[in-house]
Amino acid sequence: MSSSIKKMMQDIGKRARSASRAMARASSEQKNQALLHIAKLVREQSAQIQKVNQGDIERAQSGGQDAAFIDRLTMTSKTIETMALGLEQIVSLEDPIGKISALKKQASGIELAQMRVPLGVIGIIYESRPNVTIDAAALCLKSGNAVILRGGSEAIDSNTVLAKIIQDGLAAAGLPTDAVQVVATTDRSAVGEMITMNEYIDVIVPRGGKSLIARLMAEARVPMIKHLDGICHTYIDADADIEMAIKVCDNAKTQRYAPCNAMETLLVNKEVGSQVLPTLCKIYQDKGVELRVDALTRKTLEDAGFKGLVDAKEEDWQTEYLAPILAIKTVSDIDEAMNHIERYGSKHTDAIITNNKVNADRFLREVDSASVMVNASTRFADGFEYGLGAEIGISNDKLHARGPVGLDGLTSLKYIVMGHGEIRT
Repeated sequence: MSSSIKKMMQDIGKRARSASRAMARASSEQKNQALLHIAKLVREQSAQIQKVNQGDIERAQSGGQDAAFIDRLTMTSKTIETMALGLEQIVSLEDPIGKISALKKQASGIELAQMRVPLGVIGIIYESRPNVTIDAAALCLKSGNAVILRGGSEAIDSNTVLAKIIQDGLAAAGLPTDAVQVVATTDRSAVGEMITMNEYIDVIVPRGGKSLIARLMAEARVPMIKHLDGICHTYIDADADIEMAIKVCDNAKTQRYAPCNAMETLLVNKEVGSQVLPTLCKIYQDKGVELRVDALTRKTLEDAGFKGLVDAKEEDWQTEYLAPILAIKTVSDIDEAMNHIERYGSKHTDAIITNNKVNADRFLREVDSASVMVNASTRFADGFEYGLGAEIGISNDKLHARGPVGLDGLTSLKYIVMGHGEIRT
């Protein structure tokens, strides 16, 4: 690492740490004013944002990036409006900072409670999705944190123009612009420095491909909120409503292919395979989805006249495709389905389609994932749909934060004690 990169990152860290103190004491009114101003500027500058983003897209295309990558990079009028709506939704949420809970009086006379406080400085490392710049900054801002954003080199221009909008919003509300900083260099060594700056950064949130997160897991000295894979399953139970199953499973796979909450493996109870698979798989094939199937699924579909099926290999059950590819397995019962999810799942999001309450309750209790659903598309597993305004990421860890990480996931609790001169005897 060059000394200039190290010096730059250390300077960013110092300024973020200083700004975090101002953010911790900022009023809800100030934070909401900044968010509303950012939303206003995002809408007003939509055309300029798309123009800058187009340059990033063209560079990515000339660099040979695949369709899923380009999809994540692209900002349209719709995605920009979704960002603005997310900002406004965050404004409408209760400010968690300073909230006191669990107040109780002890036998000694002291009064004990817990107060919700910011984490401090959050570092976010992400690839290709420029909307993360707005979403992450907004959540960090509302939760009273400072944030250092290091986006991918492929989105550097998009991230830069969005960062300027955010800093304009902070300034308009009288908040320090250093509360949101974007690392301006594309030098990869900046990431290496960032993930070891535990004197300035309290937590790292990586949002990107498996290789990025694996690298950070190996090298980081700063704690992380992360998920490695999004291998999401839907299990169609023997007692499923077939029409509902077809509608939900179509959406779970094809509404968008690139997000981490898209279904990658479909599990179907053998008792309803012949009822659901032919109709559903025709929809998939008509949409260009490649079907990788086990032997029982192949037989069901070939008996119905299907061609072009691919035999599923062991690695197909372990793959997050983020593409129009779906692995399908026919299972004997709910136990085989849950065993499959336990073996191959990534603890991200898994769903069951059933009208059997006993099976639904078992699935909810026994499937060990950050989001577990009954009769709903896995595509709902994100902060916007959960009413969090947006999300800073998905966590499939079990400590501190799990699932879509919104405002509460960016805070901590500390004990506060109110006394009246009590002494311990």
